[in-house]
This record gives sequence, C-alpha cells and structure tokens, in this order.
Amino acid sequence: MKKILIVDESPLFRDYLAKKLVEKGFNVVQGLNGLDGAIKMRREVPDLVIMDYYLTRKNSLELLQEKKENPNVSGKPVIMVSSKIDKEKLVELKPFNVKKIFTKPLKIDVLLKSVAELLGESIEMDDTPCIMEAHFNDEILFIEIALGLNAEKIELLQYKITELLDLYQVRIPKVLLMLANLPLKVGDSGKLQALLRAVLDYGGANARNVKILTNDDFVKGYVSSHPDFAAIEVVNSLEKAMDSLLIAKPEGSGRDPIARERLLKSLTPKSDKEETVEMRFAAEAASPQESLGQLGKDVTIGVVDDDEIIRELVKTVFSDTGWSIRTYVNGKEFVNDPLSSSLDLIFLDLMMPEMDGFQVLEHLRQHSLRLPIIILSALSQKETVVRAVSYGVSSYMIKPLRPDRILMKAAEILKTNF
Repeated sequence: MKKILIVDESPLFRDYLAKKLVEKGFNVVQGLNGLDGAIKMRREVPDLVIMDYYLTRKNSLELLQEKKENPNVSGKPVIMVSSKIDKEKLVELKPFNVKKIFTKPLKIDVLLKSVAELLGESIEMDDTPCIMEAHFNDEILFIEIALGLNAEKIELLQYKITELLDLYQVRIPKVLLMLANLPLKVGDSGKLQALLRAVLDYGGANARNVKILTNDDFVKGYVSSHPDFAAIEVVNSLEKAMDSLLIAKPEGSGRDPIARERLLKSLTPKSDKEETVEMRFAAEAASPQESLGQLGKDVTIGVVDDDEIIRELVKTVFSDTGWSIRTYVNGKEFVNDPLSSSLDLIFLDLMMPEMDGFQVLEHLRQHSLRLPIIILSALSQKETVVRAVSYGVSSYMIKPLRPDRILMKAAEILKTNF
C-alpha cells in the first residue's frame, strides 16, 4: 500500500483529501503545518508528498530542502497545491522534484489522476455524467444537478457544503435542490439517498427548509415515501420553490422572513478564506459544448440586450457551434422581427430602452408564443425574479455572466426542448 503525506493547514481540505485517498486504497499521513510535515516526512517516509505552498512554522521551501537532503525521500515526487503562486516562486520549486502544481480551487479528478500516474497505481472513479454546482445566495444554498447522479460528486458535495457554510458563516441554511434534465430510476435510489443525506447531514438543514425543484415522478415518490425525507417539499416550479423558501424560517435563526428583501442577492464570503475544490471535473470542461454539438448546426439563438458587451459575449460563447446568432438592441427591435418567433433559444435582458424585457414577455403571452427564454439581468430582487418566472421563462441568470454558466444553461434547456 503506497503512502501519501498531505501537508496542508486547512483541516477541512486535509481531512477530505485524506478520506478520498484512503477510499482509493492509499495509506495517508497528515501534516498539520510545515514543521509537523517535516517530522512526519522523516518518520513515515512517504511515497508521495502533497503539500500547500503556504505553510507556517516551516515554509514550503524549507520543507522541500529538508526532503532533498534526506536520501530516504529525496527522490519521491511532490504535488504542490496553492491558492496563488507567481512565476518567480515556480522557478524556485524546480530543483525539488515537484512534478505537478495545481492552483486552488482544484479539480479533484485531475489531482487523483496525477496521484495514480506518479505512483503507478490505478484509481477507479464513477464515470456517470453529472454536472453539479453549489453556491450561496442570501443564506440559501442553491444546489444544481443535471444529467445524472455521480457518487464521486455526491461525496464532493459533502465537502463543498461544509466549506461554503464556513466561508459564508451560515449556521442553519435553507436549501434549494434543483434537479434539471435528471431522469432517475429505481437503480438510482442509493445515490439519491446519499445526495439527500449529504444535504441534511452536512448542511445541518431541517428537512422542512429543503425544497426540491423537479418534475421527476420517481424523485417525488421516493422523497414522500422515505421517513427521513418526507418533510422535504418537492415542487415543480421555481416560483413555488422561492415562495416556500421566503416563508420558511430556520429554527433558532431569530430572523424575520419578511425582512429578507433580496432572495437571490449574491453574497460575499464573510470569511477571508477561499474555496479549495471545484465541483466540476476536468472532463466536463467541454461537456456543455459537446452536448450542444449533438444538436447539430441548425440552431438559432436570439440575444435581446441593450448592452453591446453582453451581446458580444453570448456570440463569443457560441462561436464554435456554427449556430446562427441574432442580436437585438431592445425589445421593440425583437418583436418587430418576423423571424423572432422561430428562435430556438432567447437570452433576454429585463431593463432596456423603448421596450423592456417584461413588455417582451407580455407580448409573447398575448400572442400565445411559448419560446425557451433565459433572463439575463442585474436585478436580483425576489419580486422581480418571481414576476419573470410567472411568464414561464426557462431560467434566470444574474449578471455579471460567466461563459461556462451560459453554456451549461443553454445545454440543459435546448436538450429538453429538442
């Protein structure tokens, strides 16, 4: 059994990684800081060292120098992880057999693959396609899952929930679990149970403060029939989920739910710490693009936004698909275009001159036009979101926008509608 020394001063990250490596068949030793890492390295003689660049009591270069001078471990490989590291520091690492350098937040599948390569071992991982995201908005934990349930991702979610609770210093969260494009069956019961256990046990949430957004009958039946999960409310619309979360009051929170004016207002972490692990795996970097590519070239997207930067951003995001992109500077220009009713997907801003997004939505409703629409807006007030959702929009994205999120949302919605 190969031995791995982990030297990192975050007990949360260290414990998670150690647990993961033990599950994969490795013997793991933990170093609490640079000095403790040096002691463990001399005593345990590891086959691989995984260490953070920023250490106390003995810095990383001192630790590496001591390793280099020890004939028992001098030839052993090192994987360096760090939140930030500049080029000058990279040059300093060259003489110390540092084989891989990863910046946090890191992709755990890439790290495990590197461990396997450096130690000449094989590591098996669940390869079920799964896109999973978790983030906090106004003390509500949003968890989005698409495509399928992956055991590795569910285990990673346990860690991510704990990390986010610490970063945002939320004691008793409310949870919205969004299961998009996620058809499940009886064989998925074990993973679904593990997912719900992760939300309740690691999130510390009361089941009554957890809402599941899904149209899947299996999920509804499973949740309602399981004694541990029956109190979780399953809803089929974002509007219902948001209204339920607005009313729900965490036990012992002492907060008046009426005072919560911005349900979807993005939070800044209250802790000065940073996220250490990504929810996405490296293999997923192109997965939304690949998923969109399966739809062929005969797709037309509309972008209705008075901001030229946003229009160009969306055009750039889809530049490799070969699709047609039609842009409109305001709602009036959009509704006057005879081809607008045949668009496959529309990105719609709410605040525009001449004719705003709500007027566009009302126009589509009056003409019985049901088109897949993703709202793009800097407005995050609960009333604004609920009003938009009442028109049957497919999704709502808060600006500023990330290209990968645009691709993922488009993939989810287009695959559902094609």
